[in-house]
Amino acid sequence: MPKRRMPEEKMIPERENDPYRNRAKLQDPTVCPDCGATWRDGRWSWANGPADAPRVVCPACQRTRDRYPAGILTLRGDFLAQHRDEILALARNVEEREKNEHPMNRIMAVEEDGGATVVTTTDMHLARAIGSAVHAAYKGEIDYTYADDPQMLRVTWER
Repeated sequence: MPKRRMPEEKMIPERENDPYRNRAKLQDPTVCPDCGATWRDGRWSWANGPADAPRVVCPACQRTRDRYPAGILTLRGDFLAQHRDEILALARNVEEREKNEHPMNRIMAVEEDGGATVVTTTDMHLARAIGSAVHAAYKGEIDYTYADDPQMLRVTWER
């Protein structure tokens, strides 16, 4: 199957069938025991919750526990080998900016795989944002491929 290219401005809405979406209505406020994010007013935030708030593992922490990413960014090429540290610093900066506003957008892991660097994320939009930032900063080739799972985005950048 050929790879699909996405225009830079197109965003894919979250699906209702996301297995990591909260199924039951959470009590307001609820705190994640792993990361400390608080569910309040229908969304997760970094606001401090009360000590006696109910505890529920947030979707990002659950994805990380399960090692089940929503986004996979694969970085390849000779340019990567020479500039890996600065490219990963850019990825962490994008994550930090996104995570401040959207606590469920996080990098799960950065691993080496046969000369490529693979960045897994808890949200497909974060993988897309990091890939777009790397492409904007360093050019090269970028592809966005939606896997069989509608909640998974694979981004490949090479230069």
